[in-house]
Amino acid sequence: MDKKPRLGEFLKMRRSQLQPADVGLPDFGERRRVPGLRRDELAQLAGVGLSYYTRLEQGLSRNASPEVLDALARALGLDEVERAHLNDLARAPRRTGTRRRPAPERAGDTTRQLLDAFGDTPAIALGRRSDVLAWNRTGHALFAGHLDPHIPDQPDQRPNMARLVFLDAHTRDLFVDWPKKARAVVGKLRLAAGQHPDDPRLAALIGELTMKSAEFAMMWSEHRVRKWNLATYRMHHPLVGRMQLNLQTLNVPQEEGCQRIAVATADAGTTSAAALCLLAQAGVPTARQAGRAEAAGSPRDGAESQR
Repeated sequence: MDKKPRLGEFLKMRRSQLQPADVGLPDFGERRRVPGLRRDELAQLAGVGLSYYTRLEQGLSRNASPEVLDALARALGLDEVERAHLNDLARAPRRTGTRRRPAPERAGDTTRQLLDAFGDTPAIALGRRSDVLAWNRTGHALFAGHLDPHIPDQPDQRPNMARLVFLDAHTRDLFVDWPKKARAVVGKLRLAAGQHPDDPRLAALIGELTMKSAEFAMMWSEHRVRKWNLATYRMHHPLVGRMQLNLQTLNVPQEEGCQRIAVATADAGTTSAAALCLLAQAGVPTARQAGRAEAAGSPRDGAESQR
């Protein structure tokens, strides 16, 4: 995914985010030359030799045992998702020869049937890079009503949720809790990068976002990972106004990996639930907006034409 040892980067960043008091070490008030724990302190907490840990962090040793990884995870206070990510990074293969370009992902018939089964409940299918593979009518209206509803069927043009969240004005305005949503997106990309270290399309996406968004670059450098299964967001839709929605992600196993279906719901009896019902009935206005966005020639122009 990049030229630097990603396991070492992750260990160094998480080490820098801990203070001696966080892990029960005495702090004698001395001036520390580096933020967070020193290498020798983390090695001591994990019960591994300092020279071995240093080689591991510098990418000079790639044979960490499960026992060593577990000890480092305990010392760093990693949660279940972070532990899995640590193991993914440790298992990342060395680059050998040319990398095979993976085939474009697609939403299968059963996935599309599942999307249709949600009825008026907004639902979208996402690939491992957060590409939008398909959506139902209300999912399109909620998340990207300014885009052509058929664009997910075109692999070279389909929208990507990470790109939309960071680079698309309409999507950014959609999330009142934008920083929360942005960090969730970055955390999911971090997980994907650990699971698919040799995916050139994923590497290109991360490179693009790093170059075009200083906020993405800052969040990416924090090495935070998230499972992103359930979260509540405040949203402001241009058609139906303010809503508080629960976004839940369901994993859908596929032959080539795992895809995700993101579903949006609102608590029963709330104004947010009423707004979702109104959005589901607004098919004709949404189609007109999509047509205007297509005529304008870009997602950003389409978003601004609604203002």
